[in-house]
Amino acid sequence: MPLSVQTRREKQKAELRSELVEAAHKLVQEEGYEGLTIRKLAKRVGYAPMSVYSYFADKQDILFALAEDAFETLARRIEAHPADDPIEALQAVMTEYAAFGLGNPNEYRTVFMTEKTRLPEGRSYEDMEEGNPAMKVLISRVEACVAAGKLKGDPRAIATMLWAVGHGTISLLITFPFYPFGDPEAFVKRMCDFTLASLSTQDVPPLTETPVNC
Repeated sequence: MPLSVQTRREKQKAELRSELVEAAHKLVQEEGYEGLTIRKLAKRVGYAPMSVYSYFADKQDILFALAEDAFETLARRIEAHPADDPIEALQAVMTEYAAFGLGNPNEYRTVFMTEKTRLPEGRSYEDMEEGNPAMKVLISRVEACVAAGKLKGDPRAIATMLWAVGHGTISLLITFPFYPFGDPEAFVKRMCDFTLASLSTQDVPPLTETPVNC
């Protein structure tokens, strides 16, 4: 059955947006945050700058698009490493997160270490949460650990604390490469093991008084 004019336009728009996001990934991998401009992005895909503005209002919007795409990639990498033991499955999340960050330092610095001053136009926090499959996988694996009695407390709080430790560790490894951390992967594992051992000894309360749906 032939596609309607509207459906074709929507398909073309989605394809161009995907092309722009892919080009943005390459720009930050090659040139970092400073290299990501509307003009350079337009030139890379062969479109006028005004065409890019019809998809992204500004650089912040591009950063959010890159983050969502990175979360999808990370989620796929994590899900490719299941494990019967819930703690091992949780450790795989941290391992893949670290491998992603250390393997793509320019992109990690741009996407995860650049201040986001506002939500994208027309998007709520709930929308952003729905667009973050990596966090969903992390929370679900924490929930499995809680169900198995390996960890105790609020899954979202535990997941957020693990994310904070992982992000801090990767950020230090990227921004202070001259510091004697030893082998980066071994240091990441040490921090992960230390954090999980600490969390296993306590009942972790929620981060806020108002419950947040996972």
